[in-house]
Amino acid sequence: MRTYLISYDLAKPNRNQHVLAQMIMGLGDKWARPLSNTWYVASDRDEVELEADLKDILAEDDGLVIQAVKRDAVLTNTSLRWFRQRRPGLDLVDGGNVIAFPAPPAAEPIEPELPFAEAC
Repeated sequence: MRTYLISYDLAKPNRNQHVLAQMIMGLGDKWARPLSNTWYVASDRDEVELEADLKDILAEDDGLVIQAVKRDAVLTNTSLRWFRQRRPGLDLVDGGNVIAFPAPPAAEPIEPELPFAEAC
């Protein structure tokens, strides 16, 4: 597994920034975002495969850098916190503090609800 630095510069940041962020988070097994347009992604894939997944949503005047890096880095006024990629059904543990959205329907109450009183 390699760690990649992914950074981008969008000519129109409001156009695809959220979609691009979602795609980057799904590229590997875990990711970190130390700066707004800079990501670290741990993946078994190579740079060309990662770029192929991202290039279709980039405009021709957007910039993208994908580079394999070592795990150690110098960080000033920021921190590096790794997050695992969520996979449906694998990350949810009974009694855990992770809630999947939409939330599953609540269990039926043990006691039936009392009927409303009727007016006389």
